[in-house]
Amino acid sequence: MHAREGAETGRHVLVTGATGYIGGRLVPELLDAGYRVRCLARTPQKLRDHPWAPRAEVVRGDVTDASSLAEALRGIDVAYYLVHALGTGNRFEETDRKAARTFAEQAHAAGVRRVVYLGGLTPADVPPETLSPHLRSRAEVGEIFLRGKVPATVLRAAVIIGSGSASFEMLRHLTERLPVMVTPSWVGTRVQPIAVRDVLRYLVGSARMPSDVNRAFDIGGPDVVTYEQMMRRYATVAGLPHRLIVRVPMLSPGLSSLWIGLVTPVPRALARPLAESLRHEVVCDEHDIARYVPDPPGTPVPFDEALSLALRRVKEAQVTTRWSSAALPGAPSDPLPTDPDWAGGSLYTDHRHITVDAPPDALWRVIEGIGGDNGWYSFPLAWAVRGWLDRAVGGAGLRRGRRDAARLRVGDSLDFWRVEEIEPGRLLRLRAEMRLPGLAWLEMRADRDDDGRTRYGQRALFHPHGLLGHAYWWSVSPFHAVVFGGMARNIAKAASKEARRDERQASPSTPPPAAVPAPDPQE
Repeated sequence: MHAREGAETGRHVLVTGATGYIGGRLVPELLDAGYRVRCLARTPQKLRDHPWAPRAEVVRGDVTDASSLAEALRGIDVAYYLVHALGTGNRFEETDRKAARTFAEQAHAAGVRRVVYLGGLTPADVPPETLSPHLRSRAEVGEIFLRGKVPATVLRAAVIIGSGSASFEMLRHLTERLPVMVTPSWVGTRVQPIAVRDVLRYLVGSARMPSDVNRAFDIGGPDVVTYEQMMRRYATVAGLPHRLIVRVPMLSPGLSSLWIGLVTPVPRALARPLAESLRHEVVCDEHDIARYVPDPPGTPVPFDEALSLALRRVKEAQVTTRWSSAALPGAPSDPLPTDPDWAGGSLYTDHRHITVDAPPDALWRVIEGIGGDNGWYSFPLAWAVRGWLDRAVGGAGLRRGRRDAARLRVGDSLDFWRVEEIEPGRLLRLRAEMRLPGLAWLEMRADRDDDGRTRYGQRALFHPHGLLGHAYWWSVSPFHAVVFGGMARNIAKAASKEARRDERQASPSTPPPAAVPAPDPQE
């Protein structure tokens, strides 16, 4: 895709938002093109387990912190701005505005040659005040960079189609789960979707634009469709029966987001801006980007092909990043207390240990495979009810599932948890992102006891916030023996089954497993 573009100039690029959906895919594309890449992250350890991590530099910082930006931008030629404050509260537009201004100022002070920003496609004939807050803020951030002292490339995209994107997940789950749909009027709005591989191609190519280019570019695929057509075409590509779609006028964006939240893994905080963005027609007015980033044969990728590529990655469990790669807005980020004497206040714990009739590696496979379709090995109805309650109050619920069916890495979302630490073969630590009156973690360990037997260790921790937090812990603690105790016993049983399966597969008549292909970040 790239002919070692960065190697010609030795350009050094900064990527913000590398823990997110687009940023996590852009970094390896830039590295493969020959650029030196530095990533700015508030939590650098989230990038530790990415396959490309050893090839990139990762620094700690925040786009709202001028001092950390100044350090991160030192020696940088091209800076990618791929962050936004969507869902962080009613003042997210002000947060976005301040962050963009700070970034533009620090980029100029550091001598950066170009800023590249991926924003949203907005209709040309609609006054900004009538746009959704999400689109309005994206447009304003783009204008801030274009008015700045550093030449900027602002790419404006509508619906991005790729495995794991929020738009694709919303489309996929709505279509697959509802053979008959009562839909809002916005399903008749025309949009111009774009494949994620084209977005990445334009982003990488933007680093080489001439210094006199300072403008926005509309980017889209070759198809202009309504959302209703997108659902029907998805059903065709996925081999599903014909979908019956009935439009009703009374579903507001707020009601639509509730409906989307009930049916899809996308939480209400993200579903609402997605639904609001579809109220207006978003179709490209130009394709001037091709002057600077020429389209190779076969691109831009048609909509149906983009769907096929994304579906293939989902079926092969080779999704490199997901919309949930970025932390859920408002989710806790405090580090785990090191011990029960932690100075942060009260800390409730629930410890479980059990001897396992299996080697540690079999136990570890069960631990690393927990959640998603595999479930939580204990009282499924209780977990389901907790997920429903979490969705009802705007949380992630259980529908986020897993990025990969067998492997986890730091920063992965896992239902309503986030992987905070993983020591392969030994430790998995999850931080709760469900709505709670406090902070919670769940640890699972595989090790050996003094007699050399495999031991499974499990520890749940809860740091309450206020009286409500204490009341919450004591109200649910009577159920811990069933929920946590059952989890430990069932994980041990599952590990024993894994060990027996390993013994059967070790038979000389059993052929070795096929190699797993490396994932393609473009799909």
